[in-house]
Amino acid sequence: MSETVTDSTSSDIGIDGRAYVDSFPAEAKIIRRAFYTSFVMLALGGLFGLIQTLHRTDIHQFVGSDTYYTVLTAHGVFLVIAFTIFFLVGVFTWAVTTSLDRPVEDIRFTKLWFSTMSVGAILAAITILAGFTDDLPILGEMSADVLFTFYAPLQAHPLFYAGLAIFIVGTWLAGADWIRSFLAWRSENPGERIPLPTFMVLTTMIMWYIATLGIATSVLVFLLPWSLGLIETVNPTLTRTLFWFFGHPIVYFWLMPAYMMWYLLLPKLAGGRLFSDPLARVVFVLFLLLSTPVGIHHQYLDPGIAEGFKFIAMTNTMFLLLPSLLTAFTVVASMEHGARQRGGEGYFGWLKALPWRDPVFTGMTLAGLMFAAGGFSGMINAGMNINYLVHNTMWVPGHFHLTVGTAVALTFMAASYWFIPQLTGKQLFSRSMGLVQVVLWFVGMTFMANAMHRQGLLGVPRRTAEPWYEGFEFQTAVGSMGELNLQIALGGAILTLSILLFLVNVALTATIGSSGATDDNVIPEPLSGPEDSPLVLDNLKMWTAIAVVLVVLAYTLPLASIVDRGGLFGPGGRSYPMFVDSLTMLAQVTLDGARDLIA
Repeated sequence: MSETVTDSTSSDIGIDGRAYVDSFPAEAKIIRRAFYTSFVMLALGGLFGLIQTLHRTDIHQFVGSDTYYTVLTAHGVFLVIAFTIFFLVGVFTWAVTTSLDRPVEDIRFTKLWFSTMSVGAILAAITILAGFTDDLPILGEMSADVLFTFYAPLQAHPLFYAGLAIFIVGTWLAGADWIRSFLAWRSENPGERIPLPTFMVLTTMIMWYIATLGIATSVLVFLLPWSLGLIETVNPTLTRTLFWFFGHPIVYFWLMPAYMMWYLLLPKLAGGRLFSDPLARVVFVLFLLLSTPVGIHHQYLDPGIAEGFKFIAMTNTMFLLLPSLLTAFTVVASMEHGARQRGGEGYFGWLKALPWRDPVFTGMTLAGLMFAAGGFSGMINAGMNINYLVHNTMWVPGHFHLTVGTAVALTFMAASYWFIPQLTGKQLFSRSMGLVQVVLWFVGMTFMANAMHRQGLLGVPRRTAEPWYEGFEFQTAVGSMGELNLQIALGGAILTLSILLFLVNVALTATIGSSGATDDNVIPEPLSGPEDSPLVLDNLKMWTAIAVVLVVLAYTLPLASIVDRGGLFGPGGRSYPMFVDSLTMLAQVTLDGARDLIA
């Protein structure tokens, strides 16, 4: 990009003067497919988000209240699972191949995991969208109005759970693909430090493998057999806990690629270098260690979990502030270095030297700024006593719209303006349109998230199609409620316009964009490189072992207590095939051992 001034050296990552598609054409094709799939999911999720917004604010109801939960499920699953993860696999493929400077080991395997993810997503999407119909040919009645959280006692069609399982298996295969590439590189480069982008991918995927054990167990052992009629009942508290075992780490599965782009692209676009490679490695190690043993903080109001376990989860959650604060320091310091390279001066005058007319830079910077606000509201969610005030109110979706809805989504959209030219060899169709789009997203989300947080403080419930309850305190403030609803509706409309501009800009770039010089696929060497970081940071086996131990310590006793109180399949619930009876026996032996240990 013309505004970028980098001081590249021979030790930079990437091939100077060349776009990604020129170096890795086969991988670029897969990444394009992943991105375009994620954009389709963004369009569908955004459409359902607008319908949901207009419905709740009572401006216009396109669907009946009984169908509202189909809309809510589609909005959540399409955006926070499909859009984010399809984009993630594209970014991670780019990061591994660029930083290792080698193609994937077997492009057929890459095509396999992408196809597996796509099949899983299609199956889940069919069951969700079937909620808009009464009956389907051959398949009959089908629905999956179980929301993004999809734990019991809500039950979906078996095809929904099967689709989720297949999708997750696809992500596991993708991780195996990147690990294979790393191991092949390692055999050729013994003793070399792991390149930072690959290090970020590996730590994220190790966290993902650990976290998805919970949801895989929930779906394959309980929810899918339950929906098929193989077992009569399930233990709702157990499935909720297994979901949140996965449900909180998935937040960081979305965030860590956004962090990656803040660390790698923002310094480059600002005209400088990453301030510290060692600090970036510390941040990703901390996410690996701390992301999973904290899920119980989503269950403060669940009666089946002892308060002591909730307190431990709260304490662990507070430690997650550290990697976020380290990121804020490192990224801002990198941006300041770039601005001063461009001639910026003074304590704050350097801010004016940053490339604010670049939609990639501006979009990701605004996303980071909004994430800081989301961090403050997240601290409220994490605290046990204050959480009781806002739990299950509109405060919670307000927080999510600041984090995944802006920190992640806006970063992904802004970064697309850099990636699409890299993947197609075509210049961005309109930088001005891109700049307007990212600013509109920031403005729209400011209206929406602010109003959601304020409604949460008034006690307005979430997940309800008709939140108009007589006698509730928030109903006494009719004027303020009308104003807040208007802000939410206005924000939703602006966000929808932003999505349309984004999709148009990307489509025009890919189809009629002019071929020509694009930014090179080079990540500048950090000011403080890997040689300045302790070797122990690259010891992924050790960090994985510690992460597993922390998860075992955080979840063994709570899960044993839940099974002891409610049974593995609910009170009086009967299991299905014999191997599950064996699993029940093993769980009982483990529980007896835990009791003896406590005694």
